Amino acid sequence: MSQIHYLFHPNLAQQNLENYFDPAYWKRQNKILGSATGRGVTWFLATEQQVKCNSALRHYYRGGLFGKLIKDHFLFTGLNQCRSIKEFQLLQQLKQKGLPVPTPIAARVKRTLLCYQADILIELIENGRDLVAILQEKILSDDIWRQIGKLIRQLHDQQVFHSDLNAHNILLQSLDNQQYKLWLLDFDKCDFRQGDEWKAANLQRLYRSFQKEIHRYQIQFTPQNWQTLLQGYHSH
Repeated sequence: MSQIHYLFHPNLAQQNLENYFDPAYWKRQNKILGSATGRGVTWFLATEQQVKCNSALRHYYRGGLFGKLIKDHFLFTGLNQCRSIKEFQLLQQLKQKGLPVPTPIAARVKRTLLCYQADILIELIENGRDLVAILQEKILSDDIWRQIGKLIRQLHDQQVFHSDLNAHNILLQSLDNQQYKLWLLDFDKCDFRQGDEWKAANLQRLYRSFQKEIHRYQIQFTPQNWQTLLQGYHSH
């Protein structure tokens, strides 16, 4: 027998919470806007009516070799240690600090004996594309590269360690009048970390991700782009 726990934004109607985490429910309502495939499928949902914004629904999967054996079950060591709950709470804290991250809408933990499965529903950033998708098509201006550097510095100044800082998790949103806004995504397994010694390695992780995408997707990224990003990072 499973126990189900929810955490949710005050805007969310509390009845039929299980529907929010059921892609089949949204298909029946004809409310699926699209999807993205990574380790699993992230569903983009038309939820403006329910929560005043559209949203992204993500189920948590294991990575690596262990993930091939046990796809989406995790050892339960307490509700506040569950991945969806931790990510929801961290996003709330980052929003309060003024960081550009999506609003968390709801989190679910489905517990069975010693294990649990997890899902999260977060705000969908409208007209947003990740850097990899954009850099396959065009060159970014120096101003945008500097702003990306400032964004990472903002994160680090708040002592936030992003465990998967890569080019896919930085989003560029097109606004009116040719303006734009940068966002950071995917705070699973991220946390606050003391000290400064980890920050250079975190930046290097981002650099390696750009290098990897040059080979995988032929993105337009040069050493000069990276130097401009670092100028933004060190400009505080």
